[in-house]
Amino acid sequence: MNKSKKSIIANFGLLATPAPEMKSQEPPLSAPLPRVGAGVIGAAQRSIGELRDERDRLKAMVESGAGGASALDPALIDPSPFPDRLPDDGEADYAVFKRMIAEEGQKVPIQVRPHPAMPGRYQAIYGHRRLRAARELGIPVKAVVVDMSDRDLVVSQGLENAARQDLSWIERALFARRMDDAGIKPRDIKAALAVDDPELARMRSVYRALPLDLIETIGRAPKIGRPRWVDFARLYGEQEGSEAEVTAAFSAGETPTSSDARFQLALAALKTPAPKPQTPVQVLRSPDGATLGLVTANEKEWRLQTKSRDGARFSAFLQERMADLIKEFMQQKQ
Repeated sequence: MNKSKKSIIANFGLLATPAPEMKSQEPPLSAPLPRVGAGVIGAAQRSIGELRDERDRLKAMVESGAGGASALDPALIDPSPFPDRLPDDGEADYAVFKRMIAEEGQKVPIQVRPHPAMPGRYQAIYGHRRLRAARELGIPVKAVVVDMSDRDLVVSQGLENAARQDLSWIERALFARRMDDAGIKPRDIKAALAVDDPELARMRSVYRALPLDLIETIGRAPKIGRPRWVDFARLYGEQEGSEAEVTAAFSAGETPTSSDARFQLALAALKTPAPKPQTPVQVLRSPDGATLGLVTANEKEWRLQTKSRDGARFSAFLQERMADLIKEFMQQKQ
């Protein structure tokens, strides 16, 4: 296989997806179209033709499950430097997938690149479940080896995942975070995830507000979409003691096995209002022990609640004496 750094070849996810038709729009009469040189048009046509040819060749290779793919030892392949998955809630789906490979063999090759720092080793671009199954079954893994940069790797990995559409929203946000941390340019992050500026900004608002270990504790939460993650991150950032409240919620009882339920538990911990401090209550009693009333007092208010007929009379008595009591209080203050 050609290992040229024209990594257009590498981005199979992009090549395998036909470009959407563009609707032509006539420009306003006051704004004529700029002239484009014939050389530019010719170069564009040649590039489109090359893309189509390369796409058809790669599709045929994958459908055959053979040509161009090498049989590699799974022990020589490391994961992608930009992980994009959180652990599944259960292993049932993976067990079915692994059994299918054991019975029918690996139909579709994974994609790897030579390890940039360790000669003789590789890094997976996509196909991590196929790689895991081959490793556990003790069989070689079919892989297409492609030279590509970090930038091309994340774009190719993102396009392949977008085609499957099985990453949860928070997994996509974490993928963006890891690309951000690695210094990948925003335009390449947007290309890898097929998102625009506002969506990338929302992802950043979540992964910058929430600790990584909290996101990993919650998990992939496949049924939790962007609005609730954004709401959760906002509450977490605004409320004092958020970390302690969420930690207490997870420690209070048995942690749910479902990642969706773990998210709901963490969100509920922030939405539950903190208990208000109890105001001290003083019981007013007559010399014979009868209850006259209850007094509650704090920095903002003083309240007398009568509890008997004598209590009502005592309240009236206080009101009559209030002016004298205020004078006495002010004299003591001076």
